[in-house]
Amino acid sequence: MKTLFQKIADREIPSKIVFEDDLCFAIEDINPQAPTHILVIPKRVITRLGGATDDDAALLGHLLVCAGKIARERGIAETGFRAVINSGKDAGETVPHLHVHILGGRPLAWPPG
Repeated sequence: MKTLFQKIADREIPSKIVFEDDLCFAIEDINPQAPTHILVIPKRVITRLGGATDDDAALLGHLLVCAGKIARERGIAETGFRAVINSGKDAGETVPHLHVHILGGRPLAWPPG
């Protein structure tokens, strides 16, 4: 069964895709937690960070490079942004398909949640 993100990538579910390349795509979060809240999602499913292997290293690095590029394009790189990957239920994971949250556009508190 496809994940929600696979259905979005396959254009089965409409979404505002704000970035896309051969390896990943990015969408605006439907429940934003900051003025800028974008998800960077690999096209190849990695269920969660806790299950990633050495074979996933290049793709994981690519996701972070894309997150930085998107942050610069959105004008939040200079003031600061947060890149978050939830891994597992206790971390708030709701879709079993790894993705990077880009959060910015306002001061972010620490510790989170």
